[in-house]
Amino acid sequence: MLTQRRHLLAATAVSTVLAFGLVGCAGGDSDGKGSADNAAKAAAASSVEVEDNHGTQKVKLPAKSVVATDNRTFQTLSDWGVELSAAPVDLIAADNPYKTDKSIVNLGTHNEPDLEAVVAADPDLIINGQRFASYYKDFKKLAPDATIVELDPREGKPFDEELKRQVEGLGRIFGHEKDARKLIDDFDAAIARAKDAYDPKSSVIGVITSGGEINYAAPGTGRTVGPVFDILGLTPAIKTDGSGDHQGDDISVEAIAAAKPDLIIALDRDAAVSKGSSDSYVPANELLANSEALRNVPAVKNGNIMYFPQLTYVNEGIQTYTTFFNDLADKLEANA
Repeated sequence: MLTQRRHLLAATAVSTVLAFGLVGCAGGDSDGKGSADNAAKAAAASSVEVEDNHGTQKVKLPAKSVVATDNRTFQTLSDWGVELSAAPVDLIAADNPYKTDKSIVNLGTHNEPDLEAVVAADPDLIINGQRFASYYKDFKKLAPDATIVELDPREGKPFDEELKRQVEGLGRIFGHEKDARKLIDDFDAAIARAKDAYDPKSSVIGVITSGGEINYAAPGTGRTVGPVFDILGLTPAIKTDGSGDHQGDDISVEAIAAAKPDLIIALDRDAAVSKGSSDSYVPANELLANSEALRNVPAVKNGNIMYFPQLTYVNEGIQTYTTFFNDLADKLEANA
């Protein structure tokens, strides 16, 4: 079972106070200097303030019972050793240790949530968002004493900046500012690599495969493929308004083929939820390779198809994008 002992939260709270001028007493750096004095001062640190999607939230430290519902946060919280009391375990990526942690109360899925289960967790902090964002008011009623923090990327804001804002907020809450900075630096470096390797003369189309179908993903919309166009400055092979739907938009495969993209970026939606559990699952690479309509498309003929990591659909955090951008840079650099 993942552990983040309560005394560790108290110990790390000092660095949080120093870095952000937060409520409570401040101490020295967490490098061992004056450790006894720091520990005493850390115990006095009572709260941290974080700006989220609803304003300023005051989080009591240390958080004794943490509930998280936002898929984008699970890898970060797991890597930082944060112990969860409850989460939508059904939506956690298979490679995340939370998935098999029997101590975590399962809140189900966003389609069939067990919201009342949060009461048993008795949380003092809920990291809410993404698929569970619509249940914000429900959590307010069910856990009136809990502080709810939502750092979901906000509509209309630059997606890359929103991912960084989310990680920064988590770093403040859990005393992992340096780790958050490292995640952001790695993310920015991956973006820079991909931008440098990309030739704006190359036209790009985004697709989402689901249920054996190839669906067009419009640039600048949606929550996964579309934002990549804006972040990297990709040249769309098709310009159209998108629905923002996670299953793709209503553009035919023939229309995609007619656009003759030089590069295709693809999200295999079902890879995260159906692989190994459904006989009807067809991987994205097979769908694209075997499509008669796409056979003569430059991206397909030249093997210029870039796939998001397998578990992206249930793990859309900053680490997933860092991996994708680095993988894309590798491919583009190899083709240069």
